[in-house]
Amino acid sequence: MTIKPFEIPCVILSGGKSSRMGEDKSLLPFSSSNTLIEFQFNRLKPYFKDIYISSKNDKFDFLKDKTKLILDKNQEVYSPILALQTILEKFDKVFIITVDTPLIKISSIKKLLENSNNFDITIAQTEEKTHNLCGIFSKNINNIINSMIKDDIHKINYLVKNSKFQIINFNNEDEFLNINEKKEYEKALNIIK
Repeated sequence: MTIKPFEIPCVILSGGKSSRMGEDKSLLPFSSSNTLIEFQFNRLKPYFKDIYISSKNDKFDFLKDKTKLILDKNQEVYSPILALQTILEKFDKVFIITVDTPLIKISSIKKLLENSNNFDITIAQTEEKTHNLCGIFSKNINNIINSMIKDDIHKINYLVKNSKFQIINFNNEDEFLNINEKKEYEKALNIIK
């Protein structure tokens, strides 16, 4: 079966502190991969024309092509807003996903993409929560991001609510499982088996 890749690039966010995990979750072994980031990158790569990793530093041994790494300009502050600022200076429109959501189906990504045309942000939501960092982001939000950074506002929800946004509902909570703690990591490992 031939895969027709999505036209927009994918960026995997992998620059967080992992404070609840107690160690860098992107470097934890996952499924048949040496690390969670390697699993996520290789899983998504066939479905996008271009795929990148956003991080504070280069900690990815498997990533041979260093042009696929987007390093945050600000190294001191941990904020997805700062990562988005760097990313959206590079791309007009991009699919954003976090390293710690490795179970999201390609069909769900496709649904987000197909419904994103008239919006600056299109994100996923399940009954339990809104997944602010799983969706399509447009460079039209650059001014809001720059203003937020100037005012030291780093809440992704603030960005969403102040943009032309749309939420797409999904039913499967497990698909959007976010690996923040050991118990979620173990649950994800059991699901992926």
